[in-house]
Amino acid sequence: MNSFASPQTLTALPFAPAEDLYSRVFDAILDQRIEATSRFTEESLAQMFNVRRSDIRGVLTRLSHEQVIELRANHRPRVAAPDAELTRQTLHARRLTELTLVRLACQRPQALQPLRESIESERQCTARGPAIRLSGEFHLRLAQMAGNAPLAHFLGSLVPLTSLAIAQFYAQPLGYCDWQVHQGILDAVERRDSVMAVKLLGRHLDHLEAVLLNPTPIFSQNRVAG
Repeated sequence: MNSFASPQTLTALPFAPAEDLYSRVFDAILDQRIEATSRFTEESLAQMFNVRRSDIRGVLTRLSHEQVIELRANHRPRVAAPDAELTRQTLHARRLTELTLVRLACQRPQALQPLRESIESERQCTARGPAIRLSGEFHLRLAQMAGNAPLAHFLGSLVPLTSLAIAQFYAQPLGYCDWQVHQGILDAVERRDSVMAVKLLGRHLDHLEAVLLNPTPIFSQNRVAG
């Protein structure tokens, strides 16, 4: 078994500001630079990302609440490996929650520019890990627009786990472009067309269920919306 933070790894990764540490660590997980078989510690991650151990500890705690990282007393942290049943339950909960949220968003479309900027970031992104995270962030920003904080918070507990499943098991068919799917949903929200928004989001979730519940391990750099 390999130690995670080797000197070669440390020199290969550039320094970035501490305020985006969560995104950087999550990107590394989704890129599978930190994977379920990796051995790492708070100290090795702190060295890798050039931050304090206390900063890393906070990120790992947040990721553990999202079921992305497993934390156990007297054991090293490890990346979770959601099985098919947990993924099925997560996607079912997302469907029930997110379809309600998109209907609510259609009733009060506002502050659309951040969502358009999110889609543009997706369009330009070519790195697998950040692309998966940005796709998930689109859904979370759309949920915030709906004006129901408890539902948006609940969705926030489901999207990271979906992103992890996408990173670990997904083979994307040709012709499926996530940012264009998101663009269609946002256009429907802007028109207050809840029927179309629900239809497009439903198809989107159907697609996720089809590929994640019949998974093919990832060995390439394909990507999918979360």
